[in-house]
Amino acid sequence: MNQNMKIDFAIRVAQQSDVIELRDLYKNTVLEINRRDYSQEEVEDWASCGDDLAKIKGMIETHYFIVAVDQQSQVVGFSSITPQGYLHSMFIHKDFQGKGIATMLLKEIERYAIAEGIKQITSEVSITARPFFEKNGYAVKMEQKRRANQCCLTNFWMAKDLDKLNKEL
Repeated sequence: MNQNMKIDFAIRVAQQSDVIELRDLYKNTVLEINRRDYSQEEVEDWASCGDDLAKIKGMIETHYFIVAVDQQSQVVGFSSITPQGYLHSMFIHKDFQGKGIATMLLKEIERYAIAEGIKQITSEVSITARPFFEKNGYAVKMEQKRRANQCCLTNFWMAKDLDKLNKEL
């Protein structure tokens, strides 16, 4: 693909009508992308956590839940944060990795958090996503094992203080 071809993405708030697309994107991303750092058994177990559509619907209602869409209105990534500042999700479609979508979503999540007076964003970050979050100013607080459905997977409790960021804006 020609590097000069800039694909435009837009961010909007997730809607209940997005749930099937969100579930499929989540499962496919975990199965394809996270397979680099986790076993087949682990990614299959982790992906199965996305089967509960009611859970996704609940998150759309209770989190600040945003999606990135391409010009065809296809959901190419999503992220969500709770009112307490817990970054619950950040998933980018397997065919749209490395295009700046996660950075765009994270900037919007951070802007929202600052506007809401959230002082620190915390997240449980996969081995795969850790370098991205470190590059964006998140620090590992501890390594941990977390249960998906059956398996316990290694991830990292990470945090970023927003008061420093606020002074720069």
